Amino acid sequence: MGTFRLFWLLFVWVLGIERGVSGLACNWGLQSTHPLPPNIVVKLLKDNGFDKVKLFEADPGALKALGKSGIQVMVGIPNDMLASLAGSAGNAEAWVQQNVSNYISKYGTDIRFVAIGNEPFLHSYKDMFTQTTLPALQNIQAALGKAGLGKKVKTTVPLNADVYQTDSGLPSGGDFRPDIRDLMLKIIKFIQDNGGILTINIYPFLSLQADPNFPKEFAFFNNKANPVVDGPIVYTNVYDANFDTLISALEKNGFGQMPVVIGEVGWPTDCDPNANIDNARRFNQGLLDRIIRGQGTPKRRAPPDVYIFSLIDEDNKSVEPGNFERHWGIFNYDGSIKYPLDLGKGKALTQAKGVKYLARQWCVLSPSAGVSDPNALAQSISQACQYADCTSIGPGSSCSNLDPQRNASYAFNMYYQTMDQRKDACSFNNLSTVTTVDPSQPPCRFEIMIDIGKHELSVSNKVPAAGFGSLLLVSLMLVLGLANGVH
Repeated sequence: MGTFRLFWLLFVWVLGIERGVSGLACNWGLQSTHPLPPNIVVKLLKDNGFDKVKLFEADPGALKALGKSGIQVMVGIPNDMLASLAGSAGNAEAWVQQNVSNYISKYGTDIRFVAIGNEPFLHSYKDMFTQTTLPALQNIQAALGKAGLGKKVKTTVPLNADVYQTDSGLPSGGDFRPDIRDLMLKIIKFIQDNGGILTINIYPFLSLQADPNFPKEFAFFNNKANPVVDGPIVYTNVYDANFDTLISALEKNGFGQMPVVIGEVGWPTDCDPNANIDNARRFNQGLLDRIIRGQGTPKRRAPPDVYIFSLIDEDNKSVEPGNFERHWGIFNYDGSIKYPLDLGKGKALTQAKGVKYLARQWCVLSPSAGVSDPNALAQSISQACQYADCTSIGPGSSCSNLDPQRNASYAFNMYYQTMDQRKDACSFNNLSTVTTVDPSQPPCRFEIMIDIGKHELSVSNKVPAAGFGSLLLVSLMLVLGLANGVH
């Protein structure tokens, strides 16, 4: 019997290698005005070998579509719900019943983790969630136990890498931030005692983006950067160095065996000098190669689960941290491929199937539009960009090479598409017109949105969460360009 079991395990392992399946994980963000239908996203996940997914909220459509899919789910609780869950065990029980028990029992959704908040201890939050995160974690854990799910569904708290630091500048000097150190140790002990995991988000792109003196090559794998020597360990990239700083912090505080997963890591493709297709492909391919090889870090040789950020672009995300926030996807908003990636054994990315689009038409600046009043044109552009995603026409972005007329057309079209191509959505003071000739100018894409109605989604069309500071900057740039460049 033992020999047969050994043979069977060996057979399964070999089969997995032959198929090139490496157990990929990713984040599925839902902040889109025209989201891909959940069933199409689940098919996209499966076609590309993703068997684990992280959701930032308990979205009904996504959780139903994931039922009986064979994909393991981490479902998140937004930060703005922590106070309610921390203050009432009843609220936590109701949340677990509605968002965990319900989908497991009715739909067969394989929920494995509940993520309490998302990076709740960021410096920018100014201690807003320091009093509620641990109590919310404790109440959700108790509610899972009461629902009979304590052994199947575990808890975690996705944390930004700023919860730890190193005074020596080396990974071996890692420890938790002094202001939250005691709280972190309580959270880690609670998670460990209940069989959960620690989730950390690592962003080499943000390290590069935030510091003009950061060595660019050190952000990538297989690079030519000067290594960082930490005693007997040599670090050749910031990903390993960052992760091992956390491991040092855990070891220093008696949690050396704590299971850790990387909840978010990736590279955006637009709206920053370093956010482009070439850099994103280079980083994500290097990351995938490590995952496929089963490579860990110098201090943790066993590879952690790594949730790539992100699956799809989201045109409704907040741009407060930067306009690049809407462009993290390895796929475009409609599930089309941005750039090729090798998923192992020569398996390439597969795009989404069955996507229905709005009519093949665009709203553009009319060729006969008069520009005697540049203020009227600037006002129309500003209005369009207030309610639609104009991030790609910002400086250094994929559409920053457009002339002033095409800049205006891009803004008009994004509004027109966001508003479902309504007839009155292409009426900008008689300056615009609808065309069936694609105005795209590579690398700049003039989008046509997904037809939500054809997919029969019970989702209301959302107005984008415009970042007014960045959009005002874009509008000002456009005004200057139009005033000086249009004849």
